[in-house]
Amino acid sequence: MGFFAFLILGLIAGAIAKLILPGKQGGGWFITLLLGVVGAFLGGWLGSLIFGVGLNEFWSWSTWLLAIAGSIVVLLIYGLVTRNSRKTA
Repeated sequence: MGFFAFLILGLIAGAIAKLILPGKQGGGWFITLLLGVVGAFLGGWLGSLIFGVGLNEFWSWSTWLLAIAGSIVVLLIYGLVTRNSRKTA
């Protein structure tokens, strides 16, 4: 998969992860892009490690499910980090 396809995948996966998770997460489209790309990378890495399936093709169901699952994990971690920083500020 090319670099721009991976960025688009990350942006869409991050947006879907924000829609799936309840609550109000901060960050605009740039944070969504970053979290989605990191989540897609994490999902692809874990998918290849655990299931033997990576982020091979843009139009593959496994690619999208791994990217969205990774984005959800990253978004949960981001929510925990920013929630703790808002309480202390």
